[in-house]
Parts: sequence; C-alpha cells; structure tokens
Amino acid sequence: MPVNHTLSNYSDLSFKTAFVIYVLGLILSIVYYVKQSQVLAEPAKELVGAGGPAVVEKPEATDNSEKWAGMTQSMIWLAIIFHGVSVVLRGMSASRFPFGNLYEYVAMVTLVAMAIAAWVIQRRELRAMWPWVLTPVIVLLFYGGMKLYAASAPVVPALQSFWFPIHVSTVSIGAGVGMISGMASLLYVLRMNQPKGSEHGIMGAILRPLPSAKTLDGLAYKAAVWALPIFGIGVALGAIWAESAWGRFWGWDPKETISLVTWVLYAAYLHARATSGWKNTAAAWINIVAFGMMVFNLFFINMVVSGLHSYAGLN
Repeated sequence: MPVNHTLSNYSDLSFKTAFVIYVLGLILSIVYYVKQSQVLAEPAKELVGAGGPAVVEKPEATDNSEKWAGMTQSMIWLAIIFHGVSVVLRGMSASRFPFGNLYEYVAMVTLVAMAIAAWVIQRRELRAMWPWVLTPVIVLLFYGGMKLYAASAPVVPALQSFWFPIHVSTVSIGAGVGMISGMASLLYVLRMNQPKGSEHGIMGAILRPLPSAKTLDGLAYKAAVWALPIFGIGVALGAIWAESAWGRFWGWDPKETISLVTWVLYAAYLHARATSGWKNTAAAWINIVAFGMMVFNLFFINMVVSGLHSYAGLN
C-alpha cells in the first residue's frame, strides 16, 4: 500500500515534540533534584519535649520542591502522549505495525520504558530518579532521530508475516522493562557505595537525593521478574517464526544468540538475587551486564554485524 506522507510527517513532528518536552522534563527534574539535595544536606534538628528525650527531626522536602516534582511528572506524561502518537501515526502511515526498522524499534522500546517509569516513579520516594532515567532515554531518542531515522515505508518481504507484530512487540516490552531494571541496579550499586544519610565527597552530594539502596534493589528485582518471562516469550516467538520462515527454530544468528545470552543473564540475576549465598551487589552486577548486552544487541548487532536480522533500515 502507498505511504500516507501526511501521517508520516505528523508522526515525525510528534516525535520531535515529545523529545523537546522530555528535555524540558529533564530540566525540571534536575531543579527538583538539586533542591532535594540542598534540603537533605541541612543538619537534622533536635526537638526536646517537656521532660522527654530529644527527638531528631530530619529535613523533608519543601512544598516548593514538591511543586517542581509535580511539574516534572506532568511534563513526562505529556511527552509520553506525544511519543505514543508518534508511534501510532508511524504505523498508520504505512498501514503496518511500527516495528519495521531500528528507528521505529528505538521509539517503541523507549515509549514502553517511559510509560512504565512514569507509572512507577509516581511514588514520592522515587521521584529523584527522573534525571537518571530521562538522560539515557533522551540520548537514545536523539541518536534515533538523528542517525537511525528512516522514512516511513512498507516493511521488507521477510517481515511481512503474522508473527512480525507479535514477536517484535513482545521483545520491545521485555526490553523496555529490562531497561528500568538495569538502571535501578546501576543506581543501587552506586548507592551502596554512598549509603543514605552517610554520603561523603562529590559523589555523595550527587547521589544524596536518590532513594535508599533497599528501595532501588527492590525496584530492580520486581522489574526483572517481569522482564524475564516477557523477553523470554519474545525470544520463543522469534524461534517459532524462524521455523516458519527459514525452516529451523534456531540457527545461532548473532541477534538470536545475544538475545538468548541476555535472557540467561536475567535468569542468572534472579537466581542469584534469590540465593542466600549471593550478595545483592554481586547479583546487581549480573543485571547491569544483562542491560549492557541488550544495548549491545540493539546497536552493535543491528548496525555492524551482518545477519538474518539485519533490518535496521540504514543505508
């Protein structure tokens, strides 16, 4: 079918609008982050009751800083709406699911990651995570829009299959959840070196507003619990599609192999996290490596290595 260039142009405009709003959201989140750091850096006050023991009152976020947090959250949801509109219009412009090239895949994965993050980070104790979550997403969107962009077009014949939207959408959701889990594990490792309330040095000042290590570790674990089965189902559906398209379930294609390795690493992380003999920090490093493998698979395998999954849409 011919491409609807009007819808394609509106998709591109929505993508750019979402990017700008995400950047504004990042600026607002940094302001909130700095204000939180200043509040938490204030010394605790001792309140002495009448004839009673001294009570230590820890500084809390001011109403002013909470306003910045609320504006950040509103800005993020607005950006997600434009982001979603961009993805939907992209698919409508070519009368197909919007997973035909690397630009569209990056847009989809980041959309899933941001939707999940926005839902989870509504909790007050997690709001300080926004600068850390938004920064890599904005970098991905910038790189996707500048270097990976491909004009809307019908998918190549190899992708014209019933399994195409099912396999890619499942993998995208699993990858989006995995991004949240990996980032939480990375922040957990950083926080373990700078325990909450005992921060020191420049790094301590930077990490002061972050949630406790326990909270970050719990978020990473819960996200990985979802990422493992969803991503695994996506890999299994890809194998079924491979049998239909190429006559075999598995051929050790580079993307297949790295996807399997990533899934095994997620399984290893959850196993280590649930095993009493493992320290949570050591388990977190496995999750960070899994996150790194996913990024490696997304860029290096798609853009450099030649294989049966070379559908990046790049010249």
